[in-house]
Amino acid sequence: MRRFLTAFSLVATLLAPAAARASECFQLAQAAQPLFHKAAVTLETEQVLIRYIAHSSYLIENAEGLQIITDWSGDFEHKLERQPDVITMNHAHETHWTAFPDEEIEHALKGWGEKGKPRRHFLRLGETLIRNVPTDIRGYGSGEPFGNSIFLFEVGDLCIGHLGHIHHIPTEEQFALLGRLDVVMVPVDGTWTLGIDELLPLLKRLRAQVVLPMHAFGRYTLNEFLSGMKDSFAVKYLDENEFILSGKTLPESPTVFVPSGL
Repeated sequence: MRRFLTAFSLVATLLAPAAARASECFQLAQAAQPLFHKAAVTLETEQVLIRYIAHSSYLIENAEGLQIITDWSGDFEHKLERQPDVITMNHAHETHWTAFPDEEIEHALKGWGEKGKPRRHFLRLGETLIRNVPTDIRGYGSGEPFGNSIFLFEVGDLCIGHLGHIHHIPTEEQFALLGRLDVVMVPVDGTWTLGIDELLPLLKRLRAQVVLPMHAFGRYTLNEFLSGMKDSFAVKYLDENEFILSGKTLPESPTVFVPSGL
């Protein structure tokens, strides 16, 4: 309980007055907003559709029809039925962002700051809340402070985290700002982002019930990651790239879901 209160206090202090901008990973909010689009499938209020798209990009859709795609580069629009409502981007490589997102995309959220200052997002869209925790990215000779963001999607009754192009273990303050995670999307290349030896302790600390690999660069790195996870996490190979999840249908033990197209 003390850890919960400490984390909530940090979010309230660093992001906004708690009464005005509460985080749903710490406090469920009541809101009534109009629909965005008709959902592609019929979802209950607490359900979320998650689909692996490519590289580090996952689609997240709620019962209102709101669609979010992570690490948007604009290179896979042919795989989509329509433009998403929200995209998030990170700055490490051009496969994780674009300078020219389609004008139909209403919210294009950059995960990197300017002039060494972090960029903060706290966006409520209907029943969904999107926020970020800035982290640094390394470079050749010099790094980029706040060049990456861990994006948090508080959607349905789930708290979903996307680690982006993460290059370092979060600080204690950053861990506190992350709050509770039910689902975490994690790069598993083991070279360009965190090494597997660093990644496994991070995931054990986050304690998400569902781990979604991404940024694998082939079966070798994916299998190396899965081999390191098997002592603490079950592994479930999916027949498709998408599934529907809610708090009620989370697996009983921490599980790595492997989309068929990864």
